[in-house]
Amino acid sequence: MIEQSLLKPSENCWRVERANEFAILIDADIYFDAVRSAMKAAKRSIYLVGWDFNARVTLGHPDLQDNAPKGVGDFLLWLMKRNAKLEIRLLLWNPGFLASWAKAANVPYLLRWKLNRQITVKLDGNHPLGSSHHQKILVIDDSLAFCGGIDVTTDRWDTRDHLDDDPKRKRPDGTPYGPWHDASSYCIGPAARALGDLCRQRWSLAGGKKLEPVEAHTDFPTVEGAIAFGKVDLAISRTSPAYGQRQRIVEIERLYVDMIMSAKKFVYAESQYFASRAVAQAIAKRLAEPGGPEFVLVNPVKSDNWLGAIAMDTARARLRESMRRHDPHERFRIYHPVTAKGEPIYVHSKLMIIDDEVMRVGSSNFNNRSMRFDNECDVVFEADGAEPTRSKLRDLRSSLLGEHLGVGADAVRDAVERQDSLIAAVECLRQPRNSSDGGSKRTLVAYETPEVGDLEAWLSDNEILDPEGPEEVFEPIESRGLFRGRLKMPFRRT
Repeated sequence: MIEQSLLKPSENCWRVERANEFAILIDADIYFDAVRSAMKAAKRSIYLVGWDFNARVTLGHPDLQDNAPKGVGDFLLWLMKRNAKLEIRLLLWNPGFLASWAKAANVPYLLRWKLNRQITVKLDGNHPLGSSHHQKILVIDDSLAFCGGIDVTTDRWDTRDHLDDDPKRKRPDGTPYGPWHDASSYCIGPAARALGDLCRQRWSLAGGKKLEPVEAHTDFPTVEGAIAFGKVDLAISRTSPAYGQRQRIVEIERLYVDMIMSAKKFVYAESQYFASRAVAQAIAKRLAEPGGPEFVLVNPVKSDNWLGAIAMDTARARLRESMRRHDPHERFRIYHPVTAKGEPIYVHSKLMIIDDEVMRVGSSNFNNRSMRFDNECDVVFEADGAEPTRSKLRDLRSSLLGEHLGVGADAVRDAVERQDSLIAAVECLRQPRNSSDGGSKRTLVAYETPEVGDLEAWLSDNEILDPEGPEEVFEPIESRGLFRGRLKMPFRRT
């Protein structure tokens, strides 16, 4: 049980506000459906803040039939026609010459939306060279807000079954893509209003006019498939690089370190990468303790782009081997989820559960960019020792591991209780299954450190593609290094 709150505004979070309802949404099948239903209930205002966007993506299940357009671009226009008082604002990252808006899928909608007074689009390039706006936030009427790792774009939709060769998992042009695991959240009440304030700040910094909050309401449909926690005090944590007159914000990095240092028994995390020095140093310190916690990290087998493969995958390999020297009790594991046929399931979620006490979800990854260089937003809450909430956190962890292992959540929970070890439970449940079980099932495979070439190792150590901040983009090469000690904050045990 936590004796004092981890959440400290102005240190590891921006604000702590009441959520009258908070829930986790696992995978985009559930998320897209929830977003679609919530947008239909909007009365005055919708803010969509994203890293990527594709106007042709179906917002919901591919087979949905609800008398509204399937594609999100036409769906937004349909919302406008239904409600003359509704204003929609899209704030999307503008990566310059790499802009996704150059796609044929988006250009026609930009032109149509420009003619509609109810919808405004801003492409935000207001950040240091090489940085990005990575937040994924949707706020409706300052009443309900979504925050997590899912963008409304291609290659995101999948169900929790992560089927092999699912014919419904297709891009707008009909080409298939592989299985994808992701996570987001939603909140109702003052916490949603706070996320609306964050969107308004971003809008203003991107050159938009100053906007005021709208009147809140509670007229939203029930979200099907959500893992609900009821009322919680929800903290909003950010990363923002120094730029112009703006000071650097490193709340997320501090939050990660504080959460890791508070852990007593189990740390479960899902992340697209494992390449952050701050996170690795905090984990290494806990692994060296005789009675420290276990760490289970779920990663994709490899990055989904060549830049990530060069920088992130190489950094992961070198960090993993370095960690072995700090893990005499063998309490650290990295696993990858695979389908029944052994196809890698891409892990894009950014989620962490500490014991049965604290959880966070958002847009930040375990890499240097997310800690100090990109704009990120996470939400976090504590159970405060309340057994009903602690039980729900155990259920969430069991549900996620059950999804990856191809077993029920009850089987995971029973195995953890029986083994009194998260790692031992995973090892027990991921054992190969014979034909009497009905054939192959989804499972987790253990990470194996690959051979790292000289060029990849040099790029990783010198952080060409994963800088901590704008100053490092221009920092002399001899000053850089993956393993140099640059953690500026003390470790805090709470």
